[in-house]
Amino acid sequence: MTSTAQSPRPGGKPPLPEHFGHVIFITASAAMGGFLFGYDSSVINGAVQAIRDRYDIGSGELAQVIAAALIGSAIGAATAGRIADRIGRIRCMQISAVVFTISAVGSALPFALWDLAMWRVIGGFAIGMASVIGPAYIAEVSPPAYRGRLTSFQQAAIVLGIAVSQLVNYGILNIADGDQRGDIGGLEAWQWMLGVMVVPAILYGVLSFLIPESPRYLISVGRSGAAKDVLAEVEDKSVDLDARVEEIELNLRKEHKPTFKDLLGRVGFLPVVWIGIGLSALQQLVGINVIFYYSASLWQSVGIDPTSSFFYSFTSSIVNIIGTVIAMLFVDRIGRRPLLLIGSVGMTLSLGLASWAFSYKSGSGTNISIPNAQGTVALAAAHSFVLFFALSWGVVVWVLLGEMFPGRLRAAALGVAASAQWIANWAVTASFPTLSDWDLSGAYVIYSAFALLSIFFVLKWVPETKGKALEEMG
Repeated sequence: MTSTAQSPRPGGKPPLPEHFGHVIFITASAAMGGFLFGYDSSVINGAVQAIRDRYDIGSGELAQVIAAALIGSAIGAATAGRIADRIGRIRCMQISAVVFTISAVGSALPFALWDLAMWRVIGGFAIGMASVIGPAYIAEVSPPAYRGRLTSFQQAAIVLGIAVSQLVNYGILNIADGDQRGDIGGLEAWQWMLGVMVVPAILYGVLSFLIPESPRYLISVGRSGAAKDVLAEVEDKSVDLDARVEEIELNLRKEHKPTFKDLLGRVGFLPVVWIGIGLSALQQLVGINVIFYYSASLWQSVGIDPTSSFFYSFTSSIVNIIGTVIAMLFVDRIGRRPLLLIGSVGMTLSLGLASWAFSYKSGSGTNISIPNAQGTVALAAAHSFVLFFALSWGVVVWVLLGEMFPGRLRAAALGVAASAQWIANWAVTASFPTLSDWDLSGAYVIYSAFALLSIFFVLKWVPETKGKALEEMG
């Protein structure tokens, strides 16, 4: 078989494919699902207090409404791989865009609390699909030498979606004079926050018609000629396309459609599947989504005024973007494991500092405060935590999940790992309001313990996949 390797550039780097700009467009279009994932996940941050007030509910009921999307996300993630193998990656994206749109309209116009929760679950299903299809599709259309950087577009889009949602929330809140329930055109401010997602959802649907189907999917359904055309769009002219198609066909012939049974080993799942589950769960158990789902109410709970709390939510999102850019620059240079370890150490220290600062919280009801020094430490620690998460676990876990599984298991294993991520996300999200009422500092001690555990998990079990072709994953 003719080699498909490219001659290196000076300094040992492979040349950029001639169509690399087009590859970036394809990647960015697919990553719009990640943007919606981030937007829909975090936009609820601006509506937390308004929902509590409008429906007169306690922390337990509030947590279930906020976390309702995660139930749908787990279902969407578990089924997306099978759907994608049956109807293709692009059709999955289009279904997800339609569901995102419907969910945005329904969430903005609820007539009861259960109704709002139902639309959140439906939107979560679309999030779950996007969480699986995005990294899988991007990995399948990316040149191997740049796959890590391109796959990290998914996380970049997620954090951009988070930042835009917080900026939109902040703008709407200011239009409503700082009142989440303020009237704007006959709707309350928080309803506009949830409804604006219609715009990016429609854009995602439009873009999905402008990008090609995955070559691996096309070959799997007997459309090798179409697959070769797609590979010609994304690979350099020096690559032998016939050999590349033959390589993928050979790999597919060794495979069969993955099922849940294929993931099982002697002790439950196969070791590589357990690693994927562990990565997914730890990514959430460090408490990152407490920042993105509850940060506005979190800062208000320690005495910061509502407008400032929304501003700090936005600055956290900007830090998230900065960290993600750092990860994108280094994920293919220094590898996956080193970034994970750097992030784990930084998160452990940051969460420990936050826990110490929150232990100085005093007062009750609306008369809550924290000393200025500890308040400054808490803000700095929260932003530091977001930075270390973003430059490591935020990006690298998605990269690893897109490339670490053997081809014969990839779609099914991705679904299981992503489902574990959403279940862990749900556990953190649903428990935080109650935990914070009990002991906010104690909640952060728990998150810091999981961050510490992640160090040992990476050292013991996580493989390095830097520079390997997908067909090499055994």
